[in-house]
Amino acid sequence: MLMLCPPVCLSRPDWDELRSEEERNVFVVSLAFADLVVAFYPYPLVLYAIFHDGWSLGDTQCKVSGFLMGLSVIGSIFNITGIAINRYCYICQNFSYDRLYSYRNTLLLVALIWLLTVLAIVPNFFVGSLQYDPRVYSCTFAQTVSATYTITVVVVHFFVPIAVVTFCYLQIWIMVIQVRRKVKSEVRPRIKPSDLRNFITMFVVFVLFAICWAPLNFIGLAVAVNPEEVAPHIPEWLFVVSYFMAYFNSCLNAIIYGLLNQNFRREYKRIVMSVWKPQLFFQETSRGGTEGIQIKLSPGLNNNERNKGETL
Repeated sequence: MLMLCPPVCLSRPDWDELRSEEERNVFVVSLAFADLVVAFYPYPLVLYAIFHDGWSLGDTQCKVSGFLMGLSVIGSIFNITGIAINRYCYICQNFSYDRLYSYRNTLLLVALIWLLTVLAIVPNFFVGSLQYDPRVYSCTFAQTVSATYTITVVVVHFFVPIAVVTFCYLQIWIMVIQVRRKVKSEVRPRIKPSDLRNFITMFVVFVLFAICWAPLNFIGLAVAVNPEEVAPHIPEWLFVVSYFMAYFNSCLNAIIYGLLNQNFRREYKRIVMSVWKPQLFFQETSRGGTEGIQIKLSPGLNNNERNKGETL
């Protein structure tokens, strides 16, 4: 009698890698959601404002648009921070990883990230900092409303996460260098080629985020320190370029995944081909399902060969 094998039939390293990939994907999906938030609501309203040369949708729509923009921005940086901590624990603190990052705990951590994101945006409604800015045709965070609040936003929402992510990735780079130099240590590092590729992908995501958002945050910090003197001397073109460069970052992550991750490239190709030839999509889906069954059966068969006396 054929007995199907549960996931425990996988070897321990393979099962750990599969579970780590699932947990990492939860963070990636969360980051992708943060990037998509602005595309579904605020960006269409920005286009509407551009075509009508001003905002004509009312104060409520302005507040909602500004709130969702903030949700996307802060959600992105918090998720990037969560990914960096996850990779640091997996590569540099592997003994604590299994205890901290079960699938349930990962979902709870993602939920915590979004809860903190919402809580970080709520004070804007009390300060009155979500306003329409005609320079960028957007309802966004107004840097000149409150100097103290602007400094707090820049420090808590940008510099602190950047510092945490930088620390995590520096520790990972040190570990990678030690492994490549074959430095002996008491704790055996588990760095596979796939781990290194995924780490490089997320490191590039972080670097581009920092590059895209640094100019706008530095402008905000400079304006907050001395609003009356600095704000009038900020060239409009500089603010506009830094603003759109910051929000263009939401479009970059999908490109980075496609360039650096083979799985994403394969899926992108499949999606493009399905648009031109839908029948190929259904054929690949059917073939993929069949291959998936075979993959699930093969570990079970190997296990049965090792334990013939235990199966009927």
